[in-house]
Amino acid sequence: MTRRLLGVELLDELRAIVREPVALFFSVLMPVGFFALFVSMFGDQTTGEMSTGTRMLGTFGTFGVLAVTLLSPGIGVAHDREIGWLKAKRVQAVPLPVTLAAKVLAALPYAIGVLLTMTATAAAATGVLQASALELLRLYVVLLLGAVPFALLSLAVGFQARPNATTAILNAILMPSAVVSGLWMPLEMLPDFFGTVAGFLPTYHLSELAVAQLDGAATAGHLAVLGVWTVILTGVAALSYRRARP
Repeated sequence: MTRRLLGVELLDELRAIVREPVALFFSVLMPVGFFALFVSMFGDQTTGEMSTGTRMLGTFGTFGVLAVTLLSPGIGVAHDREIGWLKAKRVQAVPLPVTLAAKVLAALPYAIGVLLTMTATAAAATGVLQASALELLRLYVVLLLGAVPFALLSLAVGFQARPNATTAILNAILMPSAVVSGLWMPLEMLPDFFGTVAGFLPTYHLSELAVAQLDGAATAGHLAVLGVWTVILTGVAALSYRRARP
């Protein structure tokens, strides 16, 4: 029964995302456009034995996935709160956790679309993409699973703020984190201070974990930090849900 309810809620959420073309543009097409621009300029350079374009698939892929999973669930929850739909869900047959899970899961197909489009863009640039199918599959799985704590943060903000404020807050989290974590440009090209701050950010560790699927680098430290952040953000989301504003 729960599985069926989740399926119905998920389909409804997917339709809702499609009905918001502006949001879809900024969360899907913008990251892909940035990736296409940067990979066309720097993709054929090399970082060690790996092309810069291949590494960008890990870093920009992180940004692309987070642009969807960090923004979509929270904005949807804030909108439902504002129109009273979330309050109605509390007394309906559909358990509220099922509705929230559907909001998170609905973002994943679009995240996969971002990754596939970026991969195709990198492959179209001669000599840029140097990764096997298995490495790409591992990259996709890591980014999709690693996006879960960010989706929890998105929900936490959506429980407290109105739709416009939620959009502004989440963008204010995503954009600076992307820059400081080296998702757009390598940290070596940025001031040393950025590298110091990046070590504390989950965005940085998720991108490094993603790149590790392509170059075989160590992952234990990045997994540990992401684990800590997952616990923290789970607690934040739970507390925000209990104190959700009407």
